[in-house]
Amino acid sequence: MKTILLDIVKIPVDDPVAFTFFTGYMAMLAASVFFFFERGQVDGKWKTSMLVSGLITGIAAVHYYYMRDYYTTTNETPVALRYIDWTLTVPLMCLEFYLLLKPAGAKAGFMWKLIAASVLMLVAGYIGEGFNPTGDTGHNVMWGVISTLGYVYILYSAWFGEAKQLAASSNNPAVKKGIQALAWFVLVGWAIYPIGYMAAPGGWLSGVLEPNSLNLFYNIADAINKIGFGLVVYGIAVADKKSYAAA
Repeated sequence: MKTILLDIVKIPVDDPVAFTFFTGYMAMLAASVFFFFERGQVDGKWKTSMLVSGLITGIAAVHYYYMRDYYTTTNETPVALRYIDWTLTVPLMCLEFYLLLKPAGAKAGFMWKLIAASVLMLVAGYIGEGFNPTGDTGHNVMWGVISTLGYVYILYSAWFGEAKQLAASSNNPAVKKGIQALAWFVLVGWAIYPIGYMAAPGGWLSGVLEPNSLNLFYNIADAINKIGFGLVVYGIAVADKKSYAAA
């Protein structure tokens, strides 16, 4: 039993993917501690947003702990664990848009539309990637198109639609700047995920990227996107507190 446990947690020094699984886990955990502690320092209207930020990175930290062990034990991509993580954390990231824009008039319907779009994006992506053992291109493309519909809706809302309009009507400059930053995360930071999906067996980019390269990009993107979302929220709360104190 002792030997098995040692083998599970062994991090090969020459494997950057294993290294990023471990550092991703530690970074997410540290971010959660930071967000939970700082929650007590911000104004009351931002406390829920800070709580959600801590939950996003906390959930990711737990999954990265298990993905690290899975990868180092099997040297395979933890597809199911990734999608479980994303299915929990991405809707919470969409929830952040609603929480930040609620003072500007965002309604519950706005929140549920973003959450529904994110769930559609992820469930369709998992069916397309996780249930395609033969690498059938038609299966991959069909479910990829459905998944992309959810992503495009979130992207449109952040850049041109309801989220953008609510941010423009906000009287808080910090919120306007923060929503713009989150929109960039959705456009640039989230772009790695559909690229990775297309590089899966049966995808249009199949064979272009090795599975280990995808794991490396996913690990880095997850850390940047999830921690970055939380830091934007924290920045809004701090900037709002400073402007209130100055007034």
